[in-house]
Amino acid sequence: MTATGGKSYLNFNYIYKYTFKKRKSEVRTELKRQRRILIVRQDRVGDVVVTTAIPREIKEQWPDSYVAVLVSFYTKDIYLNNPYVDEIIINEDLQWKGAREFFSRVSFIRRFKFTHALMLLPSESINYLLFLSGIRHRYGVGYKFYQFITFVKGISRHKYIPLRHEADYCMDLARAIGIKSSNIIPEIYLSGEEREKVRNIRKYFTEDGKIAAGIHSTSGKSSPNISVSSYLRIIKELQKTGLYKIIITDNNVPELLQNLEGVDYPNRNSGLRDSILNLAALDFLVSASTGPMHIAAALRVNTISMFCTLTACSPILWGPLGNDSIIITPDDNYCGNKCSGDPKSCMFENEGGIEIQKIIDSINLVSKKIRNKNSIKTTG
Repeated sequence: MTATGGKSYLNFNYIYKYTFKKRKSEVRTELKRQRRILIVRQDRVGDVVVTTAIPREIKEQWPDSYVAVLVSFYTKDIYLNNPYVDEIIINEDLQWKGAREFFSRVSFIRRFKFTHALMLLPSESINYLLFLSGIRHRYGVGYKFYQFITFVKGISRHKYIPLRHEADYCMDLARAIGIKSSNIIPEIYLSGEEREKVRNIRKYFTEDGKIAAGIHSTSGKSSPNISVSSYLRIIKELQKTGLYKIIITDNNVPELLQNLEGVDYPNRNSGLRDSILNLAALDFLVSASTGPMHIAAALRVNTISMFCTLTACSPILWGPLGNDSIIITPDDNYCGNKCSGDPKSCMFENEGGIEIQKIIDSINLVSKKIRNKNSIKTTG
């Protein structure tokens, strides 16, 4: 069982040594005064990215607090090098089989002496784990029965009326413990070494003055999208201009887009942190509403994103934050009428959907701004 703080991984022995370096009475006094907060978001990339404002806002208001996050093994890279996070605990390490393992996990969490837990995604197993770990102040989304019997304070989303951003709903749990903030802009932090690596990647992407155009064609069936063949048409149109270096950012590239001449595939079979660095080197990213879009926004990379207008997929709820972005949606009566309404199967290909030319026009608009900005830098 491990947790990571900054670049290092911690275990029971570390916690034991840290705790008993000081006299027990000193440690108890220190921990009693300190707010020790655990933020739990154990699902997908985009869902975790939109939570990254919470540790920052907690530390801004309570700089002496201790903040840990509980995330999945894959998404931990989103929080690496985050100056506002003291610890990263891996969700998979808290899984158990049988009572003995369960109480071992309880003991592990107890050693952190958390005073508050913000459970941003309902989970019955994590709910019981944190309850038995002695965390006095626990906050969760909604009012499920298992939350009621373990005295979790439920925070309602009021049936999403009025509709707000997911990051804002998540911040509601921090507000419930006293954080006074409306700043929900996400951030991903790079080390000095990583920033230098991004500069080198960008030099390669933008050689001969080309614009680094990122294309992310898949969405993990989490949101509506255009077809792979439509992405291929966009790539071909951009290549005709000679202005762009095309970078396909998918980890698993669809067969139709593989081995295209003049196209780079830097994220193929890469880990999340390497993918983050490659996304940071782009001028813009074209995609559906998906994790890489949120990563790009948190890195202040321009995004051109396709969204459904139904509440569950709305750009009001899931749009990019903190960057320059263009949102493209189908006609008002398209979603739920001319498509299935199911993000796992819905496509923007039918009449009234999203036309390829509309995407290309948006790319041209962003590219013009980038060229003008680069021209100012050169003359300056």
